[in-house]
Amino acid sequence: MSTGWVTRGRAICALLVSALALSALTLGGCSISIADLPLGGTPAEAPPRPKDAGAYLPINERPPEREEAVMDPAERARIERELIAARERQASAVGAKDTKDAKEVKDAKDTAAK
Repeated sequence: MSTGWVTRGRAICALLVSALALSALTLGGCSISIADLPLGGTPAEAPPRPKDAGAYLPINERPPEREEAVMDPAERARIERELIAARERQASAVGAKDTKDAKEVKDAKDTAAK
């Protein structure tokens, strides 16, 4: 008979502990954030937090139109030519390196085969 009470006592204890943990987690969601605590939540050089959280950004408003073009067509064409030239230089450098590496690998295989 005593073993039944011990098991039932442990079950009740486990139930109480789990209920306490669940209530602590539930109430913890209602508390202030750790950053708002005065115990050193933010560094000393940090600017003070605003009193109100601020408003949402206006998602339906479009930004004003630009008064001038971002880039004129002549400048854009010049930059595109420079980028194409840089790409071709890099491709030729990589291609030369690849052919050199392939030749070295072939020479190493020929030397190993002898």
